[in-house]
Amino acid sequence: MNAIAPAQQASTLRALIQRHSRELSEELANHRVASFPPSAAKTFRRLQPSEAARLLGVNEGYLRQIAAKGETASPVAVNGRRTYSVDDLHNIRNALAKRPRADRRYLQHRVDGEHLQVITVMNFKGGSGKTTTAIHLAQYLALNGYRVLALDLDPQASLSSLFGLQPDLDVATNETLYGAIRYDGQRIPLSAIVRSTYIPNLHLVPANLELMEFEHETPRALISHAGQTLFFDRAAEALAQVQAAYDVVVIDCPPQLGYLTLSALTAATSVLVTIHPQMLDVASMNQFLQMTGDLLEVVAQSAPGGESAGYDWMRYLVTRFEPSDGPQNQMVGFLRSLFGDHVLNHPTLKSTAISDAGLTNQTIYEVERAQFTRATYDRALEAVNLVNSEIESLIRRAWGREG
Repeated sequence: MNAIAPAQQASTLRALIQRHSRELSEELANHRVASFPPSAAKTFRRLQPSEAARLLGVNEGYLRQIAAKGETASPVAVNGRRTYSVDDLHNIRNALAKRPRADRRYLQHRVDGEHLQVITVMNFKGGSGKTTTAIHLAQYLALNGYRVLALDLDPQASLSSLFGLQPDLDVATNETLYGAIRYDGQRIPLSAIVRSTYIPNLHLVPANLELMEFEHETPRALISHAGQTLFFDRAAEALAQVQAAYDVVVIDCPPQLGYLTLSALTAATSVLVTIHPQMLDVASMNQFLQMTGDLLEVVAQSAPGGESAGYDWMRYLVTRFEPSDGPQNQMVGFLRSLFGDHVLNHPTLKSTAISDAGLTNQTIYEVERAQFTRATYDRALEAVNLVNSEIESLIRRAWGREG
C-alpha cells in the first residue's frame, strides 16, 4: 500500500477544513435568517408595563399617565394590554429626565469628576460563563439608563454573535478593535468602528479572527517600537478617544493570556473574573492568576511611568452554580474564606432558561417568559439581576454615589 506524501496529506487536510468552514458559515447564515426573519436583524422583545415601570423607577400608574398624555411614542396594545419597546423606554426616560426631581435620577450618565468605568471580564478557561456575564451586564446597565460600550476582544466573537452578527460575514477588515490599535498606517479612530445595537445607548465593537493579527504583530513591534505606543497602552489609548460618549465599557476578553488580554487589563478600571466552582476550574484559575500577576509586573516595569494609577475593584463571580450540589457549595465556601469580599455575594445560577436562550443567540433579558415555565424563567432572571445590581453598586461606589 502506497503511503500518502506529507505534502499531499497537508493539502487534503487543508481542503477538508476549508470546505467544512464554508459549509458551516453557510448553515450559520441560514440559521440566523431563520431565527430573525425577514431581515436577519435582531430586535429586543417588547416589555410589559411592570417591567418598563421597574426599569424607569416609577409605578405603573404614573407610566400610564405619561402614555395617556402622549408625551412620548404611544405604547402598542397586545391582547388589550400596553407593551413598550426599548426605544419607548429610552424616550420615556429622556422625557422624565427633563423634569428634575430631588429624589430621582432617571439618566445614570457620568458627571464631572466621575471617570469612565472599564470593566474587563476574564478567565483563562473557556466555559466559565464569561461572555454570557459580559452581555447580561452590558444589557442590564443600558436598560437602566447608562451609556454602555460592549467591546468584544475574543477572536472567536461569541459576544458579537449574541448581538446578532455573523463574524465572518458581518465584520469586515478594520471593523474590530484591531483597526484602532494596529501598528501600521491603516489605523483608524475607534469611533469609526463602534456600532449601534438594537438597544439604545448600548453600542458594540465587534470581533472576528482579525484580532489575531495583533497577537502576531506585537512581537515584531516590540523589537522596533520607536515612537509608537507600546501594546499594553493601545486599547486604553483607543478608548480615550470615545470616553466622553459612555459611562461604562464592558470588555469580553479571550480565554487566554495574550497581548489582547494584557491590553484589556491595562485599560481596565475594574476586573471581573468568572469562575465555575469545580476543582479543575479553580486549579486552572490558580495558574491564570499566577501568570497574570507575573505578566502585569513585567508590564509595570516596561511602562514609562511605572505602575498604573490602580483600579477601582476586582471581584470573582461564581457562575453556573447549582445550589443543591454539595461539592460546589464547599468550593464556594472555600473561595469565600480565601478571598473574602472579593467574591461577589450573588452567583449566577446554572439555568436551562439561560442555556436555551443561547441556542438562538439570545439572553435572559431578550427571551419571552412564555418560552419557559414561570419558575424557571423567574429564578434565572432574578439571579442575573442580583449579580448585575451588585456590580452596578460597585460602579456607583467608584463614582462616589451612594449604594
